[in-house]
Amino acid sequence: MSKESKAWLYLITLSVIWGSSFILMKRGMFTTPGQPIFSDVEVASLRMVIAGSVLLPFAFRSMSKLKDIKTFLFLCVVGLCGNFFPAYLFTYAETGVSSGLAGMMNSFTPIFALTIGFFVFKERLNKLQSLGVVIGVVGVVLLMISGKNFEVKGEWSHIFAIVGATFCYAISVNTIKYKLPHLRSIELAALAFSVILLPSLLIGLKSGVIETIKTNEFALEGLFYITILSVIGTAMALIIFNKMISISSVLFATSVTYLIPIVAVVIGLYFGEQIGWIQIIAMGIVLLGVFIANYLGKKQVVSKKNTH
Repeated sequence: MSKESKAWLYLITLSVIWGSSFILMKRGMFTTPGQPIFSDVEVASLRMVIAGSVLLPFAFRSMSKLKDIKTFLFLCVVGLCGNFFPAYLFTYAETGVSSGLAGMMNSFTPIFALTIGFFVFKERLNKLQSLGVVIGVVGVVLLMISGKNFEVKGEWSHIFAIVGATFCYAISVNTIKYKLPHLRSIELAALAFSVILLPSLLIGLKSGVIETIKTNEFALEGLFYITILSVIGTAMALIIFNKMISISSVLFATSVTYLIPIVAVVIGLYFGEQIGWIQIIAMGIVLLGVFIANYLGKKQVVSKKNTH
């Protein structure tokens, strides 16, 4: 399979996994009827600890890759910005907004990633890539305003938490692409999580997660969803994402966040939510934007290189 085919396969796989992760976060905090289980801090801590524990054996095997302080510091950036901060920010946000809206707002990531890439790493976009990004954003916005069940119930702080999380993701993905290309995806994921495992464990213990497990009658149900979120939606997905970054561009990798809202809507359909023609059109616009930015835009780059 060619690198381009693998990249698209990774993109679709991650869209499904991460598109499902927002409802898993919600189910870790509340039962379907709405009874509270774990707090937002407890869910985020459990997610980081479980995922970090799964990756810990790989981290021990990869310690030889830490040859200098710069590599360690960049791994700290990836661990904190790519996992730690977003985990707590997103669970906090979902105490005030729906999982669907959280998934949709995650599409801010490519915008921030491109901005950071442009100003910090001098990354340039051609016209078709820029057009694709704009079209994708239009589709996401249209999908947001057409979703009847994606209302905001909380404060503006919940919205800003998602914006902050997506900005962190953008920092992480640029750091991976430009500063840690020598690390394999499994090494990168494992070492980054080893940095945040202990802080996550301490925060979880301080937040009372052990007491919740002992006293809440729905704790096992919540742990079931959090474990799926941790192992598949975090550890496994991160390895796939890092691999995708290594064989594609930052723009292509972050385009996964354009497809996540589509998965969120489809999941809503499965659980009995309604969908209208406007939402179907919006999803089509999103897909068109991803296609233009990552397929036609890439071909334009190759064409220009050949002519020169």
